[in-house]
Amino acid sequence: MIKKIIFSIATLLLFTSAFAQKGDKKLDRSIRPVAAPAPGIKLGDIQSFVLPNGLKVFVVENHKQATVAYSIALDIKPALENDAVGTADVTSQLMTSGTKNKTKDQLDNDIDFIGATLSANPKGLYAASLKKQQTKLLELMSEVLLNPNFKQEELEKIKTQTLSGLAQEKDDPDAISNNVKAALNFGKDHPYGELTTEESVSKITLEKCNAYYQTYFRPNVAYMAIVGDVTLAEVKPLIEKYFGSWQKADVVSTSYTMPTAPSKTRVAVVNKAGAVQSVINVTYPVDLKLNSDDAIKAKVMNTILGAGFSSRLFVNLREKHGYTYGSYSSLNNDELVSEFSAYAKVRNAVTDSSVIEIMAELNRLRTEKVSQEELDGIKNFLTGNFAISLEDPATIARFAINTELYKLPKDYYANYLKNLAAVTSDDVYAMAQKYILPENATIFVVGDKEELSKKLAPFSATKTIEFYDISGNAVAAVAKPIPAGVTPKTVVADYVKTIGGAKALMKVKDVSTKMNTKFQGMDISITTSQKAPNKYSMAVKMGEMVIQKEVYDGKVGKQQSMQGKKDLEGDGLDDIKAQATMNLEMNYEKLGYKLSLKGIEAVNGKDAYMMEVVSPKGKKATEWYDVESKLKVRTSQTTTSEMGPITNTTDILEYKEVDGIKFPSVISISGAMSMKLTAESINVNKGVADSEFTIK
Repeated sequence: MIKKIIFSIATLLLFTSAFAQKGDKKLDRSIRPVAAPAPGIKLGDIQSFVLPNGLKVFVVENHKQATVAYSIALDIKPALENDAVGTADVTSQLMTSGTKNKTKDQLDNDIDFIGATLSANPKGLYAASLKKQQTKLLELMSEVLLNPNFKQEELEKIKTQTLSGLAQEKDDPDAISNNVKAALNFGKDHPYGELTTEESVSKITLEKCNAYYQTYFRPNVAYMAIVGDVTLAEVKPLIEKYFGSWQKADVVSTSYTMPTAPSKTRVAVVNKAGAVQSVINVTYPVDLKLNSDDAIKAKVMNTILGAGFSSRLFVNLREKHGYTYGSYSSLNNDELVSEFSAYAKVRNAVTDSSVIEIMAELNRLRTEKVSQEELDGIKNFLTGNFAISLEDPATIARFAINTELYKLPKDYYANYLKNLAAVTSDDVYAMAQKYILPENATIFVVGDKEELSKKLAPFSATKTIEFYDISGNAVAAVAKPIPAGVTPKTVVADYVKTIGGAKALMKVKDVSTKMNTKFQGMDISITTSQKAPNKYSMAVKMGEMVIQKEVYDGKVGKQQSMQGKKDLEGDGLDDIKAQATMNLEMNYEKLGYKLSLKGIEAVNGKDAYMMEVVSPKGKKATEWYDVESKLKVRTSQTTTSEMGPITNTTDILEYKEVDGIKFPSVISISGAMSMKLTAESINVNKGVADSEFTIK
């Protein structure tokens, strides 16, 4: 198994002061040093002009380095994407996937040749290079912007990549949390609450992508910022040459209802059966715009709460209690609607304790004024971060565009540090009263509902929990009850009968399956073989190269990988023994497995019996059997690795009949590694040699 680690670490700057002594004057350490005045920031004068087509251009000269950066931002409020969510993202990817004059390879090679960066997003473009390459850079940028050539084959590639990413997110609790949190805070009738799904990706067409491009990529709603070793007189003719032909048009502007925080605290859960950790978000929408007088003060307040290693949430939940590797909060500003969230990923056993501490810190900020010492430390931290951000040309470009786009004072960023330094303890207290709303929050947790339900219900004002699926759809609080007469034995018997029946299965002496997938653009094949009564092998190949092979010859299990050979022991040996058992489901009772039905849940939109399967050695797994078709449609198991607990889920999407028996032919795996596998061949009773189950 390939293990995945997701953990990001922010950089913390520490500022120290030195004080010189003159003559015999001694330093009195009981007296707090007087803070130095906030340094002035020189961003360069912003010069501007407007093309006849409406493109607004801003030039910021910076002659310290021989580089130049061009940013285009669209002032748009797109309409809802409805059944084709993801169209805007796919459209922006298509824009850099070939033009009317260049293939994708030619475009990529030209960008690489001049050492440039060129990217597109649903609301604009960004390009940067050395000054000496700027003419070629503008040629490429205008080519991408004005002459995109959307092709079906490129669309299919992007959709495949998108689906691969979605498959990986299905079992990633942080991704699930981020997606469903958006749906809960903003609602699915708001563009921020729409979620890209496998179904919505299937509805994305070239026509819809072209419509998005034609509708929104227009110069009369565009702002271009140019930052670098240039002058206005130098770049104006170039902009006129390369972007003057960009055709303007009326652009629709959609209005949205402002989402509001809950009237009282609620608890929402996405069930992740078998998970040993919980992802917590205490969250709600807020109205905070960049041009608000509150923006800088609110940033200071949130940084105190949870935006660094010295923040209160981090110190409390990690340093003091050891509940988590890190706990943070965010309070963004946005022209449509903003969001507050306090986050932690913790062990199931301390989920309720962690929620208590998060809520305590929120209330503490509302009831106690921050000390001057803590406030000064946070302002120093933000001052350092701001200073470092100025080294990136993209930051200056964003400042130039933001100033015009959000109608900020012309000296907003030049005076940013002065305004930051002026924030007081009273200001922080006022911001907490306005934006920290523990009594109007959604306490949202991704985790095992069996472990969490009793622990979390007391936090809800109604003492009830709302349940959602990974797409943000409300689901029943409890699994549907099992109909009378349905038992684990009948579910397994129906499954065996549906895939071919016991007599046909008993005639299978060996079976070999080859399945193919792509991983990071590489062709991968996985070949598995079984031979009665209990031999098994699995080989993972990249082309003709064997990446990993595992075998069990009925007595001994071995593994061969890039790191060498080893005998399988412990859980690894137990797992391969189970895999080696021919017709395992038929033999559950005989082998000592314990089965129990937990209810009926929806799997890919259809009801399925959820059955817990406990091996003779106590290892738990969950299997789902479609109520209507009787086929097994999903399996899930959580294992412990050196990198922590990992839950692997396999969806069986299609079956193929071979010699009267149905075998899984298309499966989707999510967890440690996510991929979709399709069977190239399934061979039954073709005589698998015993040598297949050995490693020399």
